[in-house]
Amino acid sequence: MADAIVHCHFYQPPREDPWLDVVEAEPSAAPFHDWNARITHQCYEPFGAARLLDAAGHVVRRINLYEWVSFDVGTTLARWLELNATDTYEAILAADRASAARLGHGNAIAAPYHHVILPLASPRDRATEIRWGIDDFRRRFQREPEGFWLPETAVDEQTLVALAEAGIKFTILAPHQVEHVPPGGAPLKFSAGGGRTIALFIYDGGLSHDVAFGRVLDDGTELARRLGPDRASVANKGAGASLRAIALDGETFGHHKQFAEMALARAVSELTTRGDVCIENFGSALARNAATAAGEAILVEESSWSCSHGVERWRSNCSCGMDAKPSHEWRRPLRSALNWLARQLDDRYAEQAALLGGVGGDPWKIRDGYGAVAALSLDERRAYVESIADKANIDGAVSLFDGVRARLGMFGSCAWFFDRATGHETELMLRLAAFAIGAIAGDDSALEREFIERLAFAKDGMPGGGDAATVYRTRVMPLREGGAHAR
Repeated sequence: MADAIVHCHFYQPPREDPWLDVVEAEPSAAPFHDWNARITHQCYEPFGAARLLDAAGHVVRRINLYEWVSFDVGTTLARWLELNATDTYEAILAADRASAARLGHGNAIAAPYHHVILPLASPRDRATEIRWGIDDFRRRFQREPEGFWLPETAVDEQTLVALAEAGIKFTILAPHQVEHVPPGGAPLKFSAGGGRTIALFIYDGGLSHDVAFGRVLDDGTELARRLGPDRASVANKGAGASLRAIALDGETFGHHKQFAEMALARAVSELTTRGDVCIENFGSALARNAATAAGEAILVEESSWSCSHGVERWRSNCSCGMDAKPSHEWRRPLRSALNWLARQLDDRYAEQAALLGGVGGDPWKIRDGYGAVAALSLDERRAYVESIADKANIDGAVSLFDGVRARLGMFGSCAWFFDRATGHETELMLRLAAFAIGAIAGDDSALEREFIERLAFAKDGMPGGGDAATVYRTRVMPLREGGAHAR
Protein backbone atom coordinates (compact mmCIF):
# COMPACT_ATOMS: atom_id res chain seq x y z
CA MET A 1 0.00 0.00 0.00
CA ALA A 2 1.33 3.42 -0.99
CA ASP A 3 0.37 6.83 0.39
CA ALA A 4 -0.56 10.04 -1.40
CA ILE A 5 -0.75 13.48 0.21
CA VAL A 6 -1.81 16.78 -1.30
CA HIS A 7 -0.95 19.79 0.85
CA CYS A 8 -2.76 23.07 0.19
CA HIS A 9 -1.51 26.34 1.63
CA PHE A 10 -4.44 28.77 1.87
CA TYR A 11 -3.63 32.41 2.53
CA GLN A 12 -4.74 35.98 1.95
CA PRO A 13 -3.02 39.10 3.29
CA PRO A 14 -4.74 41.28 5.91
CA ARG A 15 -6.92 43.43 3.66
CA GLU A 16 -8.78 45.16 6.50
CA ASP A 17 -8.42 48.86 7.07
CA PRO A 18 -6.70 48.51 10.48
CA TRP A 19 -8.46 51.58 11.92
CA LEU A 20 -11.95 50.37 10.98
CA ASP A 21 -11.22 46.62 10.97
CA VAL A 22 -13.24 46.13 7.78
CA VAL A 23 -12.26 45.31 4.22
CA GLU A 24 -13.32 48.21 2.08
CA ALA A 25 -14.31 47.87 -1.57
CA GLU A 26 -11.52 46.80 -3.93
CA PRO A 27 -12.59 47.81 -7.47
CA SER A 28 -10.13 45.39 -9.10
CA ALA A 29 -12.10 42.50 -7.56
CA ALA A 30 -15.36 43.48 -9.31
CA PRO A 31 -18.04 42.28 -9.54
CA PHE A 32 -17.22 41.24 -5.96
CA HIS A 33 -16.74 43.67 -3.12
CA ASP A 34 -13.14 42.65 -2.47
CA TRP A 35 -10.57 40.00 -3.32
CA ASN A 36 -11.31 37.90 -0.24
CA ALA A 37 -14.94 37.62 -1.36
CA ARG A 38 -13.96 36.91 -4.96
CA ILE A 39 -11.45 34.18 -4.13
CA THR A 40 -13.84 32.63 -1.62
CA HIS A 41 -16.42 32.34 -4.42
CA GLN A 42 -13.83 30.92 -6.83
CA CYS A 43 -11.87 28.66 -4.48
CA TYR A 44 -12.56 28.29 -0.77
CA GLU A 45 -16.32 27.68 -1.07
CA PRO A 46 -16.29 25.23 -4.01
CA PHE A 47 -13.32 23.41 -2.48
CA GLY A 48 -15.63 22.42 0.36
CA ALA A 49 -18.29 21.09 -2.02
CA ALA A 50 -16.43 20.07 -5.18
CA ARG A 51 -18.59 18.61 -7.92
CA LEU A 52 -17.93 15.07 -9.12
CA LEU A 53 -19.37 14.49 -12.58
CA ASP A 54 -20.37 11.31 -14.39
CA ALA A 55 -19.58 10.60 -18.04
CA ALA A 56 -22.66 12.58 -19.12
CA GLY A 57 -21.56 15.63 -17.17
CA HIS A 58 -24.13 15.27 -14.39
CA VAL A 59 -23.21 15.96 -10.78
CA VAL A 60 -23.25 12.64 -8.96
CA ARG A 61 -22.03 13.95 -5.61
CA ARG A 62 -20.11 16.73 -3.93
CA ILE A 63 -16.89 16.21 -2.00
CA ASN A 64 -15.54 18.32 0.83
CA LEU A 65 -11.95 18.32 -0.38
CA TYR A 66 -10.71 19.75 2.92
CA GLU A 67 -11.36 16.21 4.22
CA TRP A 68 -8.90 14.77 1.70
CA VAL A 69 -5.97 17.16 1.68
CA SER A 70 -3.45 18.26 4.24
CA PHE A 71 -3.90 22.00 4.65
CA ASP A 72 -3.07 25.16 6.53
CA VAL A 73 -5.16 28.34 6.58
CA GLY A 74 -3.29 31.57 7.30
CA THR A 75 -4.76 33.33 10.31
CA THR A 76 -5.49 36.54 8.44
CA LEU A 77 -7.63 34.50 6.02
CA ALA A 78 -9.16 32.28 8.72
CA ARG A 79 -10.25 35.34 10.67
CA TRP A 80 -11.98 36.81 7.60
CA LEU A 81 -13.69 33.49 6.77
CA GLU A 82 -14.89 33.10 10.35
CA LEU A 83 -16.61 36.48 10.19
CA ASN A 84 -17.70 36.65 6.54
CA ALA A 85 -18.02 33.12 5.09
CA THR A 86 -19.38 31.06 7.97
CA ASP A 87 -20.43 28.01 5.94
CA THR A 88 -17.01 27.70 4.32
CA TYR A 89 -15.28 28.20 7.65
CA GLU A 90 -17.41 25.50 9.28
CA ALA A 91 -16.70 23.13 6.37
CA ILE A 92 -12.98 23.54 7.09
CA LEU A 93 -13.39 22.77 10.79
CA ALA A 94 -15.70 19.81 10.06
CA ALA A 95 -13.17 18.43 7.56
CA ASP A 96 -10.42 18.40 10.17
CA ARG A 97 -12.67 16.48 12.56
CA ALA A 98 -13.62 14.02 9.82
CA SER A 99 -10.02 13.40 8.80
CA ALA A 100 -9.04 12.87 12.44
CA ALA A 101 -11.79 10.27 12.73
CA ARG A 102 -10.65 8.55 9.51
CA LEU A 103 -6.89 8.66 10.02
CA GLY A 104 -6.37 9.35 13.71
CA HIS A 105 -4.74 12.67 12.80
CA GLY A 106 -6.42 15.84 11.54
CA ASN A 107 -5.62 17.32 8.15
CA ALA A 108 -5.09 20.86 9.43
CA ILE A 109 -1.65 22.09 10.44
CA ALA A 110 -0.69 25.37 12.08
CA ALA A 111 1.22 28.34 10.65
CA PRO A 112 2.65 31.59 12.02
CA TYR A 113 -0.01 34.12 12.92
CA HIS A 114 1.30 36.41 10.16
CA HIS A 115 2.77 35.36 6.82
CA VAL A 116 6.31 36.38 7.75
CA ILE A 117 9.61 34.98 6.53
CA LEU A 118 10.73 33.39 9.78
CA PRO A 119 14.48 33.18 9.00
CA LEU A 120 14.43 36.99 8.61
CA ALA A 121 12.51 37.60 11.84
CA SER A 122 14.24 38.42 15.10
CA PRO A 123 14.42 35.48 17.54
CA ARG A 124 11.79 37.14 19.73
CA ASP A 125 9.43 37.81 16.81
CA ARG A 126 9.91 34.29 15.49
CA ALA A 127 8.99 32.79 18.85
CA THR A 128 5.94 35.05 19.16
CA GLU A 129 4.68 34.27 15.66
CA ILE A 130 4.98 30.55 16.33
CA ARG A 131 3.30 30.85 19.74
CA TRP A 132 0.45 32.99 18.35
CA GLY A 133 -0.04 30.59 15.44
CA ILE A 134 -0.29 27.61 17.77
CA ASP A 135 -2.67 29.39 20.14
CA ASP A 136 -4.91 30.49 17.26
CA PHE A 137 -4.89 26.95 15.82
CA ARG A 138 -5.81 25.48 19.20
CA ARG A 139 -8.80 27.79 19.51
CA ARG A 140 -10.10 27.03 16.03
CA PHE A 141 -9.52 23.29 15.78
CA GLN A 142 -9.81 22.41 19.47
CA ARG A 143 -6.66 20.31 19.47
CA GLU A 144 -2.90 20.64 19.49
CA PRO A 145 -1.21 21.05 16.10
CA GLU A 146 1.19 18.35 15.00
CA GLY A 147 2.57 20.11 11.95
CA PHE A 148 3.48 23.68 11.06
CA TRP A 149 3.59 25.39 7.68
CA LEU A 150 6.48 27.79 7.11
CA PRO A 151 5.45 30.71 4.85
CA GLU A 152 7.16 30.29 1.47
CA THR A 153 8.66 27.18 3.14
CA ALA A 154 11.40 29.61 4.23
CA VAL A 155 13.64 27.82 6.69
CA ASP A 156 16.90 27.86 8.60
CA GLU A 157 18.15 25.85 11.56
CA GLN A 158 17.03 28.42 14.14
CA THR A 159 13.48 28.23 12.81
CA LEU A 160 13.41 24.45 13.09
CA VAL A 161 14.80 24.64 16.61
CA ALA A 162 12.06 27.10 17.55
CA LEU A 163 9.39 24.79 16.12
CA ALA A 164 10.76 21.79 18.00
CA GLU A 165 10.89 23.78 21.22
CA ALA A 166 7.22 24.65 20.68
CA GLY A 167 6.32 20.96 20.44
CA ILE A 168 5.80 20.79 16.67
CA LYS A 169 6.37 17.34 15.20
CA PHE A 170 6.87 18.07 11.49
CA THR A 171 7.05 20.62 8.70
CA ILE A 172 7.12 20.43 4.90
CA LEU A 173 9.98 21.49 2.61
CA ALA A 174 10.89 21.54 -1.07
CA PRO A 175 13.47 19.05 -2.36
CA HIS A 176 16.13 21.73 -2.97
CA GLN A 177 16.02 22.73 0.72
CA VAL A 178 17.87 19.64 1.96
CA GLU A 179 21.17 18.12 0.90
CA HIS A 180 19.59 14.80 -0.01
CA VAL A 181 16.00 13.74 -0.67
CA PRO A 182 15.06 10.48 1.05
CA PRO A 183 13.82 7.60 -1.09
CA GLY A 184 10.18 6.66 -1.08
CA GLY A 185 9.04 9.86 0.61
CA ALA A 186 10.18 8.86 4.10
CA PRO A 187 10.62 11.81 6.49
CA LEU A 188 14.01 13.14 7.45
CA LYS A 189 14.85 13.83 11.09
CA PHE A 190 16.28 17.16 12.20
CA SER A 191 17.99 17.17 15.61
CA ALA A 192 17.08 20.38 17.43
CA GLY A 193 19.17 19.87 20.56
CA GLY A 194 18.10 18.93 24.05
CA GLY A 195 16.89 15.58 22.79
CA ARG A 196 14.26 17.26 20.60
CA THR A 197 13.71 16.38 16.95
CA ILE A 198 11.38 17.50 14.19
CA ALA A 199 10.49 15.52 11.06
CA LEU A 200 10.88 17.05 7.59
CA PHE A 201 8.63 15.84 4.81
CA ILE A 202 9.99 16.64 1.35
CA TYR A 203 7.34 17.12 -1.30
CA ASP A 204 7.69 16.00 -4.91
CA GLY A 205 8.96 19.13 -6.60
CA GLY A 206 8.43 18.07 -10.20
CA LEU A 207 4.87 16.88 -9.71
CA SER A 208 3.98 19.88 -7.54
CA HIS A 209 5.20 22.21 -10.30
CA ASP A 210 3.26 20.33 -12.96
CA VAL A 211 0.07 20.49 -10.90
CA ALA A 212 0.44 24.18 -10.02
CA PHE A 213 1.77 25.48 -13.35
CA GLY A 214 1.30 22.72 -15.92
CA ARG A 215 -1.68 20.90 -17.41
CA VAL A 216 -2.12 18.06 -14.92
CA LEU A 217 -5.28 19.62 -13.48
CA ASP A 218 -6.91 19.54 -16.90
CA ASP A 219 -7.71 15.89 -16.21
CA GLY A 220 -8.49 14.43 -12.78
CA THR A 221 -7.67 10.93 -14.01
CA GLU A 222 -4.18 12.10 -14.97
CA LEU A 223 -3.76 13.67 -11.52
CA ALA A 224 -4.79 10.36 -9.93
CA ARG A 225 -2.30 8.52 -12.09
CA ARG A 226 0.53 10.89 -11.16
CA LEU A 227 -0.32 10.78 -7.45
CA GLY A 228 -0.66 7.02 -7.38
CA PRO A 229 2.22 4.69 -6.62
CA ASP A 230 4.85 3.49 -9.00
CA ARG A 231 3.51 -0.03 -9.45
CA ALA A 232 6.97 -1.46 -10.06
CA SER A 233 8.29 -0.13 -6.74
CA VAL A 234 5.18 -1.29 -4.88
CA ALA A 235 5.67 -4.76 -6.29
CA ASN A 236 9.20 -4.71 -4.86
CA LYS A 237 8.68 -5.99 -1.32
CA GLY A 238 11.91 -4.37 -0.17
CA ALA A 239 11.01 -0.92 -1.41
CA GLY A 240 10.16 0.35 2.07
CA ALA A 241 8.08 3.48 2.54
CA SER A 242 6.20 4.74 -0.49
CA LEU A 243 4.80 8.23 -0.04
CA ARG A 244 4.13 10.74 -2.80
CA ALA A 245 3.39 14.22 -1.53
CA ILE A 246 2.79 17.47 -3.33
CA ALA A 247 2.46 21.00 -1.93
CA LEU A 248 1.03 24.08 -3.61
CA ASP A 249 -1.04 27.18 -3.00
CA GLY A 250 -4.64 26.22 -2.28
CA GLU A 251 -5.79 29.07 -4.49
CA THR A 252 -4.61 26.98 -7.45
CA PHE A 253 -7.96 25.21 -7.20
CA GLY A 254 -10.56 27.49 -8.75
CA HIS A 255 -8.81 30.86 -8.53
CA HIS A 256 -5.64 30.35 -10.55
CA LYS A 257 -7.11 27.39 -12.45
CA GLN A 258 -10.86 27.43 -13.05
CA PHE A 259 -12.64 24.17 -12.14
CA ALA A 260 -9.39 22.62 -10.88
CA GLU A 261 -11.18 21.54 -7.70
CA MET A 262 -13.29 19.25 -9.92
CA ALA A 263 -10.13 17.58 -11.20
CA LEU A 264 -9.01 17.01 -7.61
CA ALA A 265 -12.45 15.61 -6.75
CA ARG A 266 -12.11 13.16 -9.65
CA ALA A 267 -8.62 12.17 -8.49
CA VAL A 268 -9.84 11.62 -4.93
CA SER A 269 -12.73 9.49 -6.17
CA GLU A 270 -10.47 7.33 -8.31
CA LEU A 271 -7.71 6.94 -5.73
CA THR A 272 -10.12 5.93 -2.97
CA THR A 273 -11.45 3.08 -5.09
CA ARG A 274 -8.01 1.65 -5.77
CA GLY A 275 -6.61 -0.98 -3.49
CA ASP A 276 -2.99 0.11 -3.67
CA VAL A 277 -3.07 3.71 -2.39
CA CYS A 278 -4.24 5.57 0.70
CA ILE A 279 -4.96 9.29 0.71
CA GLU A 280 -3.76 10.56 4.05
CA ASN A 281 -1.98 13.39 5.82
CA PHE A 282 1.49 13.96 7.19
CA GLY A 283 0.46 13.33 10.80
CA SER A 284 -0.78 9.83 10.05
CA ALA A 285 2.21 9.13 7.79
CA LEU A 286 4.60 10.23 10.53
CA ALA A 287 2.87 8.04 13.10
CA ARG A 288 3.72 5.00 10.97
CA ASN A 289 7.12 6.05 9.64
CA ALA A 290 8.79 7.90 12.52
CA ALA A 291 10.76 4.84 13.51
CA THR A 292 12.00 4.41 9.95
CA ALA A 293 13.02 8.00 9.20
CA ALA A 294 15.36 8.23 6.24
CA GLY A 295 18.17 9.73 8.30
CA GLU A 296 19.40 13.05 9.61
CA ALA A 297 18.46 16.16 7.68
CA ILE A 298 21.12 18.54 6.42
CA LEU A 299 19.52 21.84 5.52
CA VAL A 300 20.34 24.10 2.64
CA GLU A 301 19.86 27.38 4.46
CA GLU A 302 18.50 29.96 4.22
CA SER A 303 16.08 28.68 1.58
CA SER A 304 12.48 28.85 0.40
CA TRP A 305 10.23 27.38 -2.28
CA SER A 306 9.81 30.56 -4.36
CA CYS A 307 13.27 32.15 -4.41
CA SER A 308 16.19 30.43 -6.09
CA HIS A 309 18.55 32.71 -4.14
CA GLY A 310 17.45 31.57 -0.68
CA VAL A 311 15.34 34.25 0.99
CA GLU A 312 16.70 37.23 -0.96
CA ARG A 313 13.30 37.90 -2.53
CA TRP A 314 12.29 39.44 0.79
CA ARG A 315 15.36 41.58 1.46
CA SER A 316 17.52 42.29 -1.61
CA ASN A 317 17.77 42.89 -5.33
CA CYS A 318 17.57 39.31 -6.56
CA SER A 319 15.82 38.61 -9.86
CA CYS A 320 12.96 36.63 -8.32
CA GLY A 321 9.62 38.32 -8.84
CA MET A 322 6.71 38.38 -11.23
CA ASP A 323 9.07 39.91 -13.80
CA ALA A 324 12.85 39.50 -13.64
CA LYS A 325 13.54 42.67 -15.62
CA PRO A 326 12.85 45.53 -13.18
CA SER A 327 15.26 46.40 -10.41
CA HIS A 328 14.31 45.21 -6.96
CA GLU A 329 16.74 47.51 -5.17
CA TRP A 330 13.80 48.87 -3.15
CA ARG A 331 13.47 45.68 -1.15
CA ARG A 332 16.48 46.24 1.09
CA PRO A 333 15.64 49.82 2.20
CA LEU A 334 12.02 48.79 2.78
CA ARG A 335 13.07 46.00 5.13
CA SER A 336 15.64 48.27 6.76
CA ALA A 337 13.00 50.94 7.41
CA LEU A 338 10.59 48.42 8.92
CA ASN A 339 13.33 46.84 11.04
CA TRP A 340 14.23 50.28 12.36
CA LEU A 341 10.59 51.08 13.13
CA ALA A 342 10.12 47.75 14.89
CA ARG A 343 13.02 48.48 17.26
CA GLN A 344 11.63 51.92 18.10
CA LEU A 345 8.14 50.59 18.71
CA ASP A 346 9.38 47.65 20.78
CA ASP A 347 11.14 50.02 23.17
CA ARG A 348 7.96 52.03 23.61
CA TYR A 349 5.83 48.92 23.99
CA ALA A 350 8.10 47.45 26.67
CA GLU A 351 7.89 50.64 28.73
CA GLN A 352 4.10 50.68 28.61
CA ALA A 353 3.49 46.94 29.01
CA ALA A 354 5.72 46.70 32.09
CA LEU A 355 3.21 48.92 33.87
CA LEU A 356 0.19 46.72 33.09
CA GLY A 357 0.87 43.90 35.53
CA GLY A 358 0.23 40.25 34.64
CA VAL A 359 2.84 37.55 33.95
CA GLY A 360 5.13 39.15 36.48
CA GLY A 361 5.10 42.35 34.47
CA ASP A 362 7.25 40.75 31.72
CA PRO A 363 6.30 42.65 28.51
CA TRP A 364 7.32 39.81 26.22
CA LYS A 365 5.41 37.11 28.08
CA ILE A 366 2.39 39.42 28.02
CA ARG A 367 2.87 39.86 24.26
CA ASP A 368 3.12 36.11 23.72
CA GLY A 369 -0.09 35.54 25.65
CA TYR A 370 -2.07 37.97 23.52
CA GLY A 371 -1.98 35.56 20.56
CA ALA A 372 -4.77 33.51 22.11
CA VAL A 373 -7.20 36.40 21.60
CA ALA A 374 -5.57 38.47 18.84
CA ALA A 375 -8.05 37.26 16.18
CA LEU A 376 -11.13 37.60 18.40
CA SER A 377 -13.68 40.40 18.62
CA LEU A 378 -12.97 43.68 20.37
CA ASP A 379 -15.08 42.63 23.36
CA GLU A 380 -13.14 39.38 23.72
CA ARG A 381 -9.79 41.13 23.37
CA ARG A 382 -10.92 43.66 25.94
CA ALA A 383 -11.87 40.90 28.38
CA TYR A 384 -8.38 39.41 28.08
CA VAL A 385 -6.74 42.77 28.70
CA GLU A 386 -8.95 43.33 31.75
CA SER A 387 -7.59 40.09 33.18
CA ILE A 388 -3.99 41.30 33.09
CA ALA A 389 -4.06 45.09 33.17
CA ASP A 390 -4.78 47.95 35.52
CA LYS A 391 -8.49 48.68 35.20
CA ALA A 392 -7.80 52.41 34.97
CA ASN A 393 -6.75 52.34 31.32
CA ILE A 394 -8.26 49.31 29.60
CA ASP A 395 -8.96 51.12 26.34
CA GLY A 396 -5.35 52.26 26.11
CA ALA A 397 -4.10 48.75 26.82
CA VAL A 398 -6.33 47.21 24.15
CA SER A 399 -5.04 49.78 21.66
CA LEU A 400 -1.48 49.00 22.68
CA PHE A 401 -1.86 45.28 22.01
CA ASP A 402 -3.68 45.85 18.73
CA GLY A 403 -0.70 48.00 17.80
CA VAL A 404 1.59 45.10 18.64
CA ARG A 405 -0.47 42.84 16.38
CA ALA A 406 -0.03 45.35 13.55
CA ARG A 407 3.68 45.78 14.33
CA LEU A 408 4.21 42.05 13.88
CA GLY A 409 2.00 41.95 10.79
CA MET A 410 3.85 44.69 8.92
CA PHE A 411 6.54 42.14 8.03
CA GLY A 412 4.10 40.08 5.95
CA SER A 413 5.95 38.59 2.99
CA CYS A 414 3.54 40.18 0.47
CA ALA A 415 5.30 43.54 0.86
CA TRP A 416 8.36 42.19 -0.98
CA PHE A 417 6.98 39.39 -3.12
CA PHE A 418 5.99 41.42 -6.17
CA ASP A 419 7.88 43.89 -8.32
CA ARG A 420 6.91 47.33 -7.04
CA ALA A 421 7.58 49.29 -3.89
CA THR A 422 4.34 51.09 -4.71
CA GLY A 423 2.21 47.96 -5.15
CA HIS A 424 -1.03 47.29 -3.28
CA GLU A 425 0.50 44.51 -1.19
CA THR A 426 3.25 46.83 0.07
CA GLU A 427 0.57 49.39 0.90
CA LEU A 428 -1.28 46.81 3.02
CA MET A 429 1.83 46.31 5.16
CA LEU A 430 2.48 50.05 5.42
CA ARG A 431 -1.08 50.48 6.71
CA LEU A 432 -0.17 48.16 9.57
CA ALA A 433 3.01 50.15 10.21
CA ALA A 434 1.03 53.39 10.42
CA PHE A 435 -1.53 51.84 12.75
CA ALA A 436 1.24 50.49 14.97
CA ILE A 437 2.87 53.91 15.20
CA GLY A 438 -0.38 55.49 16.35
CA ALA A 439 -1.31 52.74 18.77
CA ILE A 440 2.12 52.30 20.40
CA ALA A 441 3.91 55.63 19.93
CA GLY A 442 0.88 57.93 19.96
CA ASP A 443 1.55 61.39 18.62
CA ASP A 444 5.30 60.92 18.12
CA SER A 445 5.47 62.83 14.85
CA ALA A 446 9.28 62.82 14.88
CA LEU A 447 9.28 59.02 14.82
CA GLU A 448 6.91 58.95 11.87
CA ARG A 449 8.87 61.60 9.98
CA GLU A 450 12.06 59.62 10.25
CA PHE A 451 10.27 56.45 9.17
CA ILE A 452 8.97 58.25 6.08
CA GLU A 453 12.46 59.54 5.32
CA ARG A 454 13.76 55.99 5.42
CA LEU A 455 10.92 54.77 3.19
CA ALA A 456 11.97 57.31 0.54
CA PHE A 457 14.96 55.11 -0.28
CA ALA A 458 12.59 52.29 -1.35
CA LYS A 459 12.21 53.50 -4.93
CA ASP A 460 10.31 51.61 -7.59
CA GLY A 461 12.36 50.05 -10.35
CA MET A 462 9.45 50.17 -12.78
CA PRO A 463 8.89 52.94 -15.36
CA GLY A 464 6.93 55.81 -13.85
CA GLY A 465 7.30 54.35 -10.38
CA GLY A 466 7.43 56.29 -7.15
CA ASP A 467 8.62 55.21 -3.73
CA ALA A 468 7.26 53.72 -0.54
CA ALA A 469 7.30 57.10 1.22
CA THR A 470 4.87 58.50 -1.35
CA VAL A 471 2.60 55.49 -0.84
CA TYR A 472 2.67 56.10 2.89
CA ARG A 473 1.88 59.83 2.61
CA THR A 474 -0.72 59.71 -0.14
CA ARG A 475 -2.46 56.37 0.31
CA VAL A 476 -1.96 55.35 3.94
CA MET A 477 -2.11 58.53 6.01
CA PRO A 478 -5.52 59.57 4.58
CA LEU A 479 -6.91 56.20 5.69
CA ARG A 480 -5.66 56.84 9.22
CA GLU A 481 -7.28 60.27 9.29
CA GLY A 482 -10.54 58.82 8.01
CA GLY A 483 -10.45 55.99 10.51
CA ALA A 484 -9.82 58.35 13.42
CA HIS A 485 -12.70 60.54 12.25
CA ALA A 486 -15.02 57.50 12.02
CA ARG A 487 -14.24 56.48 15.59
